Amino acid sequence: MILVVGDVITDVIVRPSGPLVGGSDCPSDIRPSPGGAGANQACWLAHLGAPVAFAGRVGAADHAAQLAAFHAAGVRGHLAADAHRPTGMIVALIAPDGERSFYTDRGANRHLSADDLPPALLDGRRWLHVSGYALFEPGPRAAAMALMAAARRRGLGVSVDGGSAAFLRHAGANAFRAWTEAAAICFSNADEAAVLGKAAYPIRVITAGPDGASASAGGEWVRVPAQTVAAHDTTGAGDAFLAGFLVAHLAGADLPAALARGTQAGTVAVGLAGGRPRAD
Repeated sequence: MILVVGDVITDVIVRPSGPLVGGSDCPSDIRPSPGGAGANQACWLAHLGAPVAFAGRVGAADHAAQLAAFHAAGVRGHLAADAHRPTGMIVALIAPDGERSFYTDRGANRHLSADDLPPALLDGRRWLHVSGYALFEPGPRAAAMALMAAARRRGLGVSVDGGSAAFLRHAGANAFRAWTEAAAICFSNADEAAVLGKAAYPIRVITAGPDGASASAGGEWVRVPAQTVAAHDTTGAGDAFLAGFLVAHLAGADLPAALARGTQAGTVAVGLAGGRPRAD
């Protein structure tokens, strides 16, 4: 079983029908959708057949609804209920080419604590994945690092992702590498990879959208092309890719096969609205 630690977010997806008109209206398609990188990753892992649990923090007002959503997606949720802060929220502006820009309020996610991530969450697990967003605030970072260290002591595999290029630039590559020294795999997109530079992990995986994806183990890079597809919404594509790669990797696939599996999952994701897989 895989344990994922990260953010739970309510995405408000805005698809304008035309350019923004200052001081006036722009007709748009607007709708809420469940999101959050870590939560999306867990749901895609479950969608691809992996037994998975998720740990995070949400607002108490929708704690029951969030648990139900994870249950419906096949994910075992371990959610702390924050009585003082709401579940995080993102306004995602979707461009005509499917690219997205975010306005982010991380809400309760910013207060993930050691009490929310007890070592007992690792019981019966094989792998721990920590979404990078959990590392950019001191409290959640300390809790996530302690859990990663406990996972390594138990012999579990650990992976991380870069989370956000903007947050990485603010934190600095050296700091992020120090926070994630327990990780065997680091996932990042091209922008995050540029910030991280030559940071060394046993396996590095980089996605580059229409330019495909690449991975390195021991310094030798393997690349696979992207699949040709019309992008409807790129939200969650990287999360789907990560899930596909990780499922294949844990099944013993080599890097080219794991990259291909990740690319296949990411291709499915860009054809969907929102960041999570469609229920079967």
